[in-house]
Amino acid sequence: MSAKLYWIARHSVAIALSVAFLAPVVFIVLTSLMSSNQALTSDFWPRTWHPGNYADVFRRTAMPRYLLNTIVYAGLATLFMLASSVPAAYALAKLRWRGRGVVFVLIICMMMLPPQVVTVPLYLMWARYHLTGTLWPLIVPMLFGDAFSIFLMRQFLLTIPEEYLDAARVDGCGEWRVLLRVVAPMARPGIAAAALFQFFYAWNDYYGPLLYTSENEQNWTLSLGLASFRSLHHVEWNLVTAATVLTMAPIVVVFFFAQKAFVQGVTLTGVKG
Repeated sequence: MSAKLYWIARHSVAIALSVAFLAPVVFIVLTSLMSSNQALTSDFWPRTWHPGNYADVFRRTAMPRYLLNTIVYAGLATLFMLASSVPAAYALAKLRWRGRGVVFVLIICMMMLPPQVVTVPLYLMWARYHLTGTLWPLIVPMLFGDAFSIFLMRQFLLTIPEEYLDAARVDGCGEWRVLLRVVAPMARPGIAAAALFQFFYAWNDYYGPLLYTSENEQNWTLSLGLASFRSLHHVEWNLVTAATVLTMAPIVVVFFFAQKAFVQGVTLTGVKG
């Protein structure tokens, strides 16, 4: 008994934080299984269980289409970000060229720039090419890199010893082969962390889809569909929370399977500056 009390006391802060983070999630899940009348009360535990609320969400919304749009948006944005940001991070971390420091400072400045500042000119540009109403204005810019992802991966690549790269160059490898054959395998945790950050951001993004696809429901994402569903069913909190659980579930599953690489990448990033 004393050993258990000692363990609880030693981990009391972690236990308190875990309860604080998990309590809202548990409350949402329990509310999603209540009846409509009970969901409006202060009851915490369902009197009767209604798993059919999840089926009602699918009947009342185009949830599969929202899910497909979100997967396309998050998946392509992440792939395009990796294709552009990994070489940029490698150039900033491992190549010597004039102006490298200035470019890195500009990337830091881009991280501080609110997206709302450039909303109007970007929207006018995409409207000129008739791409508003689609998700392409949110996906295509990832081909030109992401400032935060470049910064994150650049910090990780700085931890890779130069000796490995020099040995590959002596063996006749060009810079692209060094990047793909030597650096990329060693930088998997950092690349995975940047990919997960981008994937989570795109999955939860509300501002971008609202700006570009609000007039075309066929291209709505889960975040936009959930907001619309909440406004239509604001008195049926059991259905609103059921839709919320369906929106959160895929991203929780992804993080559960990728948490080791994610935590390792975030932990090791920034060891060397």
